[in-house]
This record gives sequence, C-alpha cells and structure tokens, in this order.
Amino acid sequence: MNYDTYFQSAIAAGRKPILAPALINQVLLDVADAAIAQIDYLLTENQKDLDRMDPTDPKYDRLKLTAERIESIAADMVNVANLDSPLGKQLSETQMPNGLTIKKIQVPLGVVGVIYEARPNVTFDVFALCFKTGNISILKGGSDADFSNRAIISVIHQVLIRHDLDTRIVTLLPAEREATSALLNAIGYVDVLIPRGSQSLINFVRDNSKVPVIETGAGIVHTYFDESGDLEKGAEIIANAKTRRVSVCNALDCLIVHSARINDLPQLTHILKEKQVEIFADEAAYTVLKENYPSQLLHKAQPEHFGTEFLSMKMAIKTVDNFIQALEHIAVNSSKHSEAIISEDAENIATFLNDVDAAAVYANVSTAFTDGAQFGLGAEIGISTQKLHARGPMGLDELTSYKWTVTGNGQTRTP
Repeated sequence: MNYDTYFQSAIAAGRKPILAPALINQVLLDVADAAIAQIDYLLTENQKDLDRMDPTDPKYDRLKLTAERIESIAADMVNVANLDSPLGKQLSETQMPNGLTIKKIQVPLGVVGVIYEARPNVTFDVFALCFKTGNISILKGGSDADFSNRAIISVIHQVLIRHDLDTRIVTLLPAEREATSALLNAIGYVDVLIPRGSQSLINFVRDNSKVPVIETGAGIVHTYFDESGDLEKGAEIIANAKTRRVSVCNALDCLIVHSARINDLPQLTHILKEKQVEIFADEAAYTVLKENYPSQLLHKAQPEHFGTEFLSMKMAIKTVDNFIQALEHIAVNSSKHSEAIISEDAENIATFLNDVDAAAVYANVSTAFTDGAQFGLGAEIGISTQKLHARGPMGLDELTSYKWTVTGNGQTRTP
C-alpha cells in the first residue's frame, strides 16, 4: 500500500487556516456528547477486540472500555474544550536598541504521528489535544484494538462532517505492520512521532524512526517508606498506587522500606493482602511477611524483579538501611517516570524531591496522580520521560512549538 496518500492528505488538511477557538471548542463538546450517545456501539466494537485477547494479558485492562470509562473520556474532552488555547500566545517580547520588535509566539507542531498499542482511549485523547492545538493527527493503533479505534474514529468523523470540516484532520492508519514502517519513515510529512505503549515499542520507535520522536517511557515506579513514615498514611498510599488500576504506567512496582520500619510491613501491606497482590520480597522483607501474608502470594525476590514494570497485581519489596540507599536503588532501577517518598522528615522530603531524577516526584502522595487530567491539563497525549521539549504529562502546551516574529521599519544589518 502507498501510504504517501495518507500523509499527503493530512498535510493538505493542515494547510487550511487554523479554526476559530469557538468552533474548535464546540466540536470537542459535540464529540464528547456523541461518545456518550454511542456508548452501546463503542462497547460492542470494543468487545470484539476483548474477545480476541486473553483476559490474563496485562493489556486486557488497558483495552477494556466501560460506560464509566467512556464517560470519563468524554469529561476529559469537555475539560480540554474549557481550557485556554495556547495558540498565538506571546511568550516574550523584546524591543531592541535598533528598533526591531522581536516576539516569541506559540504555534502548532504540525502533523503529529502517534503509534500506540491496546489503548483505545488514546484515540480520543490524541484527537482532542491535537485538534485544540491546531495539529493534524495521524494514528497507528495496534491490531488488538482495531475494532475499538475504528469505532471511535467513526464517531469523531461524524461530528466533523456535521460541522463541514475535513475528516483528514485525524487519520487512523490500517492496523498492519507496514503502516508502522511507513510512519517511521514519513520524512517531510510528519513533524513529530509519539509512541505510546510498552518499553519494547518505545525502544523500537526510537531506534528506527527517521522522524523526530518524543518518548513516552514505561513506568517502573517506586515508593520509599522512610524511617519517619506515617504507617496509616503509608498503607493507604501504597495500596492506591498499586491497586487502583494495575495496567497503567503510574502503578507502583517496587516498595522500598527502611530497615528500621521492617516490622511494620504487615500493617503496610494489609490492604494489599485483601486485594490479593502477589509480592516478591527480598530476604529481610520475606522473613517478616512469611507469617503474615498468604504463602501463595509471597515469594522470594530474584534480581529480575527489581526494575520490572509488572502491569499486574504483582509488586516487589526492597529493604534499605538508610535514605541514601533508597535513592541509589531508585537511580539504578527507575525508568524516570514517577517516584514517591512517604516521610515526615522535612529534610529527607526536600532532598528526595530535589535529587530524584524523574518526570514526577511525590511526597506523601500516591503516584496514581501522574495523569494529564489530574495535573489540570484536561487530558494527555502521553507521559514523557525524556528531557528535551517535554517532560511528564503532555497537554496542550507540549503540543506546540514557537516561532519568532521580527518587525521593523527598514532596518538593515551592517557588519
């Protein structure tokens, strides 16, 4: 298949003037309403995808749509509609001695390509954020979610047609692998490529793309329970971070415990026991938990259990003798996504927040909050773990670049 046709169509759609903010917002509100109105249709198509996947697959939960999840997605689109547009925002203005006026203005990135796996919510999120920021979006979803993605795109296109807008504003490529290769090589067509999915997908895109890539990395997430940590607060935070939704990238993977508090592990993990979380504990933690945790759910940790993104009801526990060892363990094993400390020691909290190298760092808060909507961004196109251009949840501002405008009155430059 010649994918240049898809890319040329997207560019043609992008050449049209940026739409008026009021129209953009109304379209987003109408798509949100349409998603709610067509919940039964979306769930029927989603079930076709679910029927093809093993329910024990960690991707199953990410693939699954429910009425509640669709309502939440629609609410996020309403939030995006209600946010101020960054387009045309003046970032700076300088009056030069020679009379030039130099301004820095926010503009769309252009054509944004997104490659993602079994996450149909991404289809709605990418459209909403790209449409709001004047970007064209080209989507390459995984075959696991193809029925769901095509249903979502059809709902979006129905609204665009109703407003007499070009449906090429958002294009879903075929699910076949050749489409991925074409997108990776779409030089001159696609301005930036964003992968959403497993670490293997992200690595593949980064290593093979000829188009600039913004990495949205996997989440290998730690929570450190400090010597001064509050036991009741800690148990709730740990349970929420691990069990709220296990298949998301901000879910807890490794609990680090100060050895002075090792005997508090049964209380720290009592909610995890109720939730049937499987634990891989180091020797010290295993010794304490073996009389207090179900034997079928408790195992001795192996080296590979540390630095693993479980995406399931599984978690590792690491014991450290001091705060510095906790920082060192995180530095070695972190994916630089989200890291947390539970502590009442102001100095340790300040050091943790300052020194831990991650896109989001927390003190006495569940890592479940690493989310564009929770950060006030309306929604997110991904969570960047790199440091160039964007880091953390990527919302409207992160989908823009800027240009310089220079105005004068006949000035010329002399050597």
